[in-house]
Amino acid sequence: MPTTKFQKMVFAFITVVITVNLFVFYNLSYVNGLTFAQLEEYGVPIFDHSYKVWAVILIEFICAYSLEMFVGSPFSVKLALRVVDPSDNKPYMVETAIICATVGLMCPMMSFIATFLYSWSEITSLWAFIALWLRTIMHNLPLAFFSQLFFIQPFVRTVFGLIFKKQLNGQGDEWVMESMQTIEAE
Repeated sequence: MPTTKFQKMVFAFITVVITVNLFVFYNLSYVNGLTFAQLEEYGVPIFDHSYKVWAVILIEFICAYSLEMFVGSPFSVKLALRVVDPSDNKPYMVETAIICATVGLMCPMMSFIATFLYSWSEITSLWAFIALWLRTIMHNLPLAFFSQLFFIQPFVRTVFGLIFKKQLNGQGDEWVMESMQTIEAE
C-alpha cells in the first residue's frame, strides 16, 4: 500500500509501535518471567542497571524502526518478489509473502538485540550468546509470525488506509507493481 517514502515511514512507524510494545512485554514477562508488578517496582535489568519500561520501549523502538526502514522493508520486498510474481498472483498472496519475509528478517535481528539487552548477565562466551539468541528467536518467531500475519498487519493496513484515504483512493493494489518496478530499477 505505501508508495511514497513518507507513506513507507508512516506505515513502518505504525507497525513498529505496535510490535515493539507487544514484544517488550512478551519477552520480559513470558520469556524472562518478570511480572508487571516487578517491572514497575524494580524496572528492567539491562547491563546491570535498572531502567523503566518506557525507556526500554524507546530503545527497542529506535532499533526496530531503524532496522525496518533500512533492512527489513527493502529486503523483505526483494525476497518476496523472488518467490511470488504480482502479475501472476493475487495481491493477498504478494502481501502474505512480504509479511513472511519481513518476519523472517526482523525476528532474528530484534531477537539479537533483545538477547544482548536482557541476557547480558548470562552471556559468558560467544557460544552462550549464540545459544541464548537462538532460544530467543525460537520464543519470538511463532508470536511474530502469527501476530503479524493475522492481527498486526491487517490492523496497520486498515489504519494506514484511513490516514491516506485520499491519496490511495482508487489505487487498489497497484502499490505492489510500483514496488516491483522500483526494485527492478535499483
